[in-house]
Amino acid sequence: MSSKFQTQAPTLVLLHGLLGDRHDWAEVSAGLDGVDCLALDLPGHGQNHRVRVASFEAFHHWLCDTLIDRGVSRYCLLGYSLGGRLALYHASRQPSGLEALWLESAHPGLPANERSARIAHDERWATRFEQEPLEDVLADWYQQPVFADLTEVQRTRQIQRRLGANHGPAVAKMLRATSLGHQPSLWQWLEDTSLPVGYFSGRRDAKFHHLASRLASLAPRLRHITLEGGHNLHSEQPDDISHNLNAWYQTLG
Repeated sequence: MSSKFQTQAPTLVLLHGLLGDRHDWAEVSAGLDGVDCLALDLPGHGQNHRVRVASFEAFHHWLCDTLIDRGVSRYCLLGYSLGGRLALYHASRQPSGLEALWLESAHPGLPANERSARIAHDERWATRFEQEPLEDVLADWYQQPVFADLTEVQRTRQIQRRLGANHGPAVAKMLRATSLGHQPSLWQWLEDTSLPVGYFSGRRDAKFHHLASRLASLAPRLRHITLEGGHNLHSEQPDDISHNLNAWYQTLG
């Protein structure tokens, strides 16, 4: 890869999901060819576990300030699950310097009549994260239908990894602030935007694969990439994600 490409290509900013941290992207980053990456810990997570944001808009401003602090002026975003929803909201605010958006297993938003039920659902989980032993909450968290493709070995490994890296009350605050019930619907924005957008979905993740297929039918400019896997593709198929990102970056050369 030429030095010209390395200096001129936009930075790839990576946003993990709830309970994750910046290290979740290590295998994807390792497979990228000459791409400058910045994997961030979300507020309430990792090195930023003491950072609080009260809303999607507050996160948008936090990310803008963080990128300025890191000297990032041109960038692309890749976000998984919660990180994808936050990336999508940020992109919808049309920040200066954003050149592409990549989503992985991320929801564009609920219709208005479903939001209050989702807020109540997330509040129940937030209360548990605050009040119960983290190991007990995680054991139930990873039994949710969206994680149905995990084997018992994978589920146990995931729980052990998240157990040592998270603080229950911090997770609860982030979950409340960024509930899908508080997220505006961004389906129409995705249909209308001229920003390059890609969406990774796993064939074994029935809910989000169906959602992504529907989204692609409504937003013909959106690039839907289907991979063999479940919800957490950057963990299951990091090489495939890196391959697709490398191919896109090559078009900039």
